[in-house]
Amino acid sequence: MSTKKPVILSDILPGVVSGINDIKATYGEWDVHESQHADPARVAEVLSELTERLDNNFPFFHPQYAGQMLKPPHPVAMAAYTATMMINPNNHSIDGGKATTLMEREVLDQLVAMFGYSEKYLGHLTWSGTTANLEALWVGREVNPGKAIAHSKDSHYTHSRMGEVLNVPTISIATEADGRMSLDALEVELKTGRIGTVVVTLGTTGLGAVDPLADIIPLARQYGARVHVDTAYGGFFSLIPDELSPETARHYAAIAHSDSVVVDPHKHGLQPYGCGAVLFNDQSIIEYYKHDSPYTYFASTDRHFGEIQLECSRAGASAAALWATLKVFPLTRDGLGAIIAPGRRAARLWHELISESDVLQPYQQPELDIITYLPRVESMSALDHVSHAIFEMAADTTRPQQTHLATYVVTPDQLAARGMELERDAPSGRIMRSVLMKPEHEVLIPEMHHHVSMWSRRAMERYGF
Repeated sequence: MSTKKPVILSDILPGVVSGINDIKATYGEWDVHESQHADPARVAEVLSELTERLDNNFPFFHPQYAGQMLKPPHPVAMAAYTATMMINPNNHSIDGGKATTLMEREVLDQLVAMFGYSEKYLGHLTWSGTTANLEALWVGREVNPGKAIAHSKDSHYTHSRMGEVLNVPTISIATEADGRMSLDALEVELKTGRIGTVVVTLGTTGLGAVDPLADIIPLARQYGARVHVDTAYGGFFSLIPDELSPETARHYAAIAHSDSVVVDPHKHGLQPYGCGAVLFNDQSIIEYYKHDSPYTYFASTDRHFGEIQLECSRAGASAAALWATLKVFPLTRDGLGAIIAPGRRAARLWHELISESDVLQPYQQPELDIITYLPRVESMSALDHVSHAIFEMAADTTRPQQTHLATYVVTPDQLAARGMELERDAPSGRIMRSVLMKPEHEVLIPEMHHHVSMWSRRAMERYGF
């Protein structure tokens, strides 16, 4: 019989706070400076106002929220972050975060094992996937100076943005009808000799599409380009290859042969925002980190994270929270994988229900836990009006009955490529998009499908379709 039960933050937080206070007490008592004193009544008033103002949010914590890539961290992560924040270590240097530096090394080793990277890797946690990608692209620029970055048309906008920051040209590669990077279009650009780094996305943030990494790697190698994998959103699906299609699983297995990879534990890794990671498959790129500090590296001769990163100060609390979470939910199929798999199954189930619907139709087959679909209308203008009405109506009801969705902009050509010909009376239109990243979504899909179908019919009636 299992001894597991739900973890409640209010149950576990007092223990870790008390534990940190006990540590502090071993150094002797001291008086808090009067400049930091505050009126207890004022503090209570401010925090009461805070909770009231935080009510002005969508319910990211609830499984009826399936809009964007948002969900709360696990209570274990919250408790570990809070406890560590009471000391507030800085993982820029071992001197600033001795204990949390060791924790960061441990979680990085686990991420490296998950991706199949070399034990002689180089990497660290970051504040975000954006900064992690920036660092990987910066290394690419240093390895192949003067050459461009290639990324798919559906990749995250951070790559073109970071190209501007790095003063490196970026080239958008066309995608196939399934949202994956076109190998033919990529080879055309590689043949020019101007591509230094190919960014391969495993889990695009719009469609959840998986670029054909296993086929891109040998192609890029043929033309001397590095391969950087942006799996900020989809990285932890490496844990559940049995839930993926064989083709998708094949590309995840190929991560082990890439030059660098980015993943965001603050998405599927149950962490609070401010926890990304960048990993390099070998240490040869360390020569590009020309950095020293006259005052931060003094208590240890070991390598400091500040010596191998573009960022400076980083919260040791992020490393501690991830370390604690992976102790409870390790990077295995039955650990964290068991939390990710229900979202994948939810997407497959909803896709099946939508395929059989008389009011909705799927946009494309989901590869991960993001699903896209649209009302059965005849024109682009009708598509846009009805989709927006579904988005608004589904959320504009009593809180227990709300369903929070998102929309995604498509063109007539993109629809036609997927077998849907609509009257081209508008250059683009919105369709529906849902992110099913909470494991609780799996059991709610029939109910969510019923509600979305109901709102779709009402939206179509509103506009006379």
